[in-house]
Amino acid sequence: MTPAEASVETRKVCGLAPVIPVLTVPDAAKAEGLARALVAGGLPALEVTLRTPAALDAIREMAKVEGGVVGAGTLMTPEDVVAAKEAGARFGVSPGSTPRLLDAAEEVGLPMLPGAVTATEIMGLLDRGYTMLKFFPAEASGGASALGSFAGPIPQVTFCPTGGVSLKNVGDYLALKNTVCVGGSWVAPADKVAAEDWEGIEGLAKDAAALSV
Repeated sequence: MTPAEASVETRKVCGLAPVIPVLTVPDAAKAEGLARALVAGGLPALEVTLRTPAALDAIREMAKVEGGVVGAGTLMTPEDVVAAKEAGARFGVSPGSTPRLLDAAEEVGLPMLPGAVTATEIMGLLDRGYTMLKFFPAEASGGASALGSFAGPIPQVTFCPTGGVSLKNVGDYLALKNTVCVGGSWVAPADKVAAEDWEGIEGLAKDAAALSV
């Protein structure tokens, strides 16, 4: 898979809904119910971060949910890429990028959403062929104002900002012409996941899906 092909695919994923839930799943037994609630609420693209021992099993369970498009986040190494792909991830997300990481993703055909936060990083990924990027950490790096400033000099790149994005500021990001969607964890609060409050999570998902891009 070429970088250009990867960006076409990740942009399709990012265009499915205004918000991609960023999920840290400590118990794979809750993964299917969580995915069903989010998909039912109108958020089909799901990012499961590889931050818990249960993450890969959670991806396997979520991949079974009809209508869902499950990806793996926090990919740091080529080994992470291979493991995520084998678990059923249909896209990958990384906080930054390295040549080895991108090489691995291109080799196994996992569409990547690599992270960038400076003009140099963005230009480097664009030079390689990536035009759909993650802007991370969004709030700590200047927020919507900083992200929007890239639209003028680098209009061919679009973004999914994550990191500090919440209900308080999501509208600022979605109003930007170079933002396709945002990544956020507020749609799946840990307490609701622990309690298996799928109805409550579906309600939060519906609210998020109704946001304007």
